Amino acid sequence: MTAPEPPVRVLIVDDQALFREALATLLEVQPEIEVVGEAGDGERAVRLCAELRPDVVLMDLRMPVLDGIAATDRLRVEQPGVRVLALTTFDDDADVFAALRAGALGYLLKDVSSARLVEALVAARRGESVLQPSVAAKLVARVARLPQEAAPPGRPPVPLSDRELDVVRLLAEGRSNREIARALFLAEGTVKNLVTGVLAKLQVRDRTQAALRARELGLC
Repeated sequence: MTAPEPPVRVLIVDDQALFREALATLLEVQPEIEVVGEAGDGERAVRLCAELRPDVVLMDLRMPVLDGIAATDRLRVEQPGVRVLALTTFDDDADVFAALRAGALGYLLKDVSSARLVEALVAARRGESVLQPSVAAKLVARVARLPQEAAPPGRPPVPLSDRELDVVRLLAEGRSNREIARALFLAEGTVKNLVTGVLAKLQVRDRTQAALRARELGLC
């Protein structure tokens, strides 16, 4: 029998103490999650990450002292093993793209359900990008506005199967592996293998890049 995975170690970063405390209370009752600390600004978050070594940081973006985007950029360099999920009230284009450029693995809004948030934290520890559907739509829309690059002469199209194309389209909607599994009536392990194959075929590192690359190729 396979041993259960240890809880995801989470650091909560938000300048609103009441929100931090409420979120910690919500997450601490989840067996998949262990809240290891809280911070009210990005500077303290960076210091605590070095001390506590969380798996995932839930990072607000608009904070005093050091904002979430600058803190995410520092963590990308100083603590590359730590995954950052932006958790914020705002989904305007500037915040979305700045956070992802800084190294955030995902972007969620504070109206996300508790079940979706727990699932996102577990997925983030595995290195999966997690995007609010509205954010995924923004990324696809931005790529749609970019000039299309012509493929090199003689280069064959990416050989994705019909099932892999289904997976790519759902990735572009910001779906997690569990949500893709439910939509396609597949085991979650099967979806994980399909996503790995898609990343390899598209020659990208993560799910967000896969969605963008697929859009460039007209696959979704």
